[in-house]
Amino acid sequence: MTLFHMKHIFILWLIWNVITFLMMGIDKWKAKHNKRRISEKTLLISAFLMGAVGSGAGMLVFHHKTRKLKFKILVPAALLCNIAVPAVILYFMINR
Repeated sequence: MTLFHMKHIFILWLIWNVITFLMMGIDKWKAKHNKRRISEKTLLISAFLMGAVGSGAGMLVFHHKTRKLKFKILVPAALLCNIAVPAVILYFMINR
């Protein structure tokens, strides 16, 4: 994988994490205004699909889902998975 490809993957990762961050903010806004909410399942799946940084930042910035034990446990777990996946891929790329 070239530096060119890695740069594009990073940009996609960054965009996705901005989206997951905004999802937390939008859901918080919807909660305050009695609108139809984004499901917890969707928020958590988004975090596990390489969006844990954005989800975690959204939780902190918007003070959203911070009291829910499910989110206190699963968003950090998603972050660990988000770190492990590229680490394993990188390991196997180096040790071909």
